[in-house]
Amino acid sequence: MNGTTTEAPARPHRTITPSVLYFGTPVVLLTTENPDGTPNLAAFSSAWALGQTVVLGLGRDSRTAHNLADRPGLVVNLPSPDLWPAVERLAPLTGADPVPPEKRPVYRYEPDKFAAAGLTPQASVRVRPPRVAQCPLQLEARVRQRTRSADGSFWTVEAEVVHVHADPAVTVPDTQYVDPARWSPLVYNFRHYHGLGPELGHGFRSETAPLRTR
Repeated sequence: MNGTTTEAPARPHRTITPSVLYFGTPVVLLTTENPDGTPNLAAFSSAWALGQTVVLGLGRDSRTAHNLADRPGLVVNLPSPDLWPAVERLAPLTGADPVPPEKRPVYRYEPDKFAAAGLTPQASVRVRPPRVAQCPLQLEARVRQRTRSADGSFWTVEAEVVHVHADPAVTVPDTQYVDPARWSPLVYNFRHYHGLGPELGHGFRSETAPLRTR
């Protein structure tokens, strides 16, 4: 190789106005505690992590948002692609009773969303809400900050992860690392469910690539 870089060709573009911008984001199942002590389970696709902090986008009138305002413990459960039918069963359900007016055309109240989705609660270690037993990765966390959006329609929630549970099948043996060759998140891509395709390469800061070539 001569060290030169070949510039990728430019793509043609057109102006569009999509109704949503779920451009390939991971699905998370959030468990929180209701006022009566029962668990609430909700599917979200607005979540990302930085360091030991998970940032969540929550609808203003969601049961999850109200729960976290008063009880800061939660679990961020990450489902694998095979769990998409359970996620879809959960999607039209809400723990808010009465159902907020703007949700009534689409959502219905369900007090036991674990059972309705066919999922199993599992006791947590450091927070009160349960984990989702079927999820390969479970992040126990506590809310540290809540910020209301400029238009008041949603909350941005920053939660500190305090305990991580991982199925050994998705980790590098004898290490603290999740193996990206074994773990595939469930991705919500413009309202369609996807898993990851074959690996294309790894970033220069990857800590697992050297372990997998031993």
